[in-house]
Amino acid sequence: MAYRVVGATALLLLCALCGVFAHADDDVTATELKIGNTAPYSGPLSRDSTMQKAEAAYFRKVNDAGGINGRKLVFISYDDGYSPPRTYEMTRRLVEQDHVLLLFSSLGTPTNAAVWKYLNDHQVPQLFLESGASKWGDPKGHPWTIGFRPTYYGEGNAWAQYVLRHIPDARVGILYQNDDLGKDFVSGFKGGLGAAGKKLIVMEQTYEVSDPTIDSQIVNLKNSGANVFLNVTVGKFTSQAIRKVYVLGWHPVQFITSVESSISAVLRPAGLEASKGAIVGLYEKDPADSRWLNDVDVKDYLAFMKMYASGADPADEFNVRGYIQAHALVWVLRRCDGDLTRINIMHQATNMHDVHLAMVLPGIVVNTSPRDFYPLKQLQLGRFNGERWEPFGEVIRVKSGKPR
Repeated sequence: MAYRVVGATALLLLCALCGVFAHADDDVTATELKIGNTAPYSGPLSRDSTMQKAEAAYFRKVNDAGGINGRKLVFISYDDGYSPPRTYEMTRRLVEQDHVLLLFSSLGTPTNAAVWKYLNDHQVPQLFLESGASKWGDPKGHPWTIGFRPTYYGEGNAWAQYVLRHIPDARVGILYQNDDLGKDFVSGFKGGLGAAGKKLIVMEQTYEVSDPTIDSQIVNLKNSGANVFLNVTVGKFTSQAIRKVYVLGWHPVQFITSVESSISAVLRPAGLEASKGAIVGLYEKDPADSRWLNDVDVKDYLAFMKMYASGADPADEFNVRGYIQAHALVWVLRRCDGDLTRINIMHQATNMHDVHLAMVLPGIVVNTSPRDFYPLKQLQLGRFNGERWEPFGEVIRVKSGKPR
């Protein structure tokens, strides 16, 4: 695996993958396949790019085992700084200069939205986005784009189910990022509450990614009398919000997004004691949890991390998720059985039936169809005990979004 900086802004992660530049057969080679990606290696969400580094390591593992159909995987990942204009620039470079076959696991809702139309117009697969926006499930309007994780709408819906069943005197305060990500979570939560939402939600506050802090919004929510807090934030804001709630001596039932459930990157900076009791939607196993001590998936994952990512924290959820999504892409490429055209890759990605991926919680499987572009539609709630996330309750099947 090689890392090199291109100019001052682009990180090239080289590692060989299977395939072709498909749609234009003259770009097919017998030895390698180029996979494109953009991620925020700099900027407000730079810590989240851990996931793409884990994916690059996984592809290196695949290459060491012979690649796919004899082809090596080349993973080209550029830094977009979580800036949509930069994402567009880097994506055009990947397609028009690097001649990648597909885009995979690019991170961010506004950033992926910036290139959504471009990639569909050019019929370039935009696979397994690292964004849970419900808009990605649009087979008619955007047939070359498919998400991966349970949607933000679905996760918000699961939070609502919990509130209705377990917090009879709920008074809900919401802080959300003022974009599609935040609005999806809130929409799913309100959809789950139904008519009760007008009574239960006492205040909503928003913030912009460019804001330096969200302290004033947290103070307003505390003063509203809310005893449930929807912390729909990402990046540094999640840690800030958890810490501010704790410092204020406010003790609501707090929900945080699965996007920012990393103990090492999010909860530890906020304070483990401050994070105690937070609830999140989970779909992956925690390799630090003793319940998985003898689990084959976890043993394989830890061996992989030791060999291919020895300097990284194996307990970091971003590493686990990168491992899972890279496994999903490799599953699709192997199912192509040598027919590595873009149209066949999309066919395989949209015909996954009860696929269990390594490191995914028991009972959660991937299902897609030509009419269903939402791979993961199940999750399990987990509560932070001060050391790790403890899954509780049953696996929940959630709505992925409003009917189109």
